[in-house]
Amino acid sequence: MRYRNSGVVMVGIVKVDTLQNNAGTSSVDMDYVVNGTAKMWTRFDPSTNTEYDSLNQSSRTDDGTGLCTVNFTNSFNNAYHAGTMDNSNGSTPNSNFGANICSIFGQTTALTKMAYGYSGAGAGTSWSLYDYPNQKLVVHGDLA
Repeated sequence: MRYRNSGVVMVGIVKVDTLQNNAGTSSVDMDYVVNGTAKMWTRFDPSTNTEYDSLNQSSRTDDGTGLCTVNFTNSFNNAYHAGTMDNSNGSTPNSNFGANICSIFGQTTALTKMAYGYSGAGAGTSWSLYDYPNQKLVVHGDLA
């Protein structure tokens, strides 16, 4: 940890069990901070290549319609991190498209790949890749 005190940079380690607000009325267990919080997230529009916001994402590569690779700024300690993805467009899927479908694959310590699209009209069983404009990814796991 680095902090400034009268222009002097001091380096040290802070060890705590619980973080608490000034009034002492609210606290957060440090185990939750270390293990329970998301370590990476992003929200973007692949149809225009617009990045709305992100945390711990160094870059994103467009791998074609309905496909991308998300690269992490800080790597995870293994490739078994857990990701949750959503590609909803904020409304009920059009009956011509069926249900929105998304998948996370190709995970390594430094990146994860995403696929997004729709299931086909009605109860269709085929999957078509599609660049929905509202992609979201949240990743949990231990950083290296």
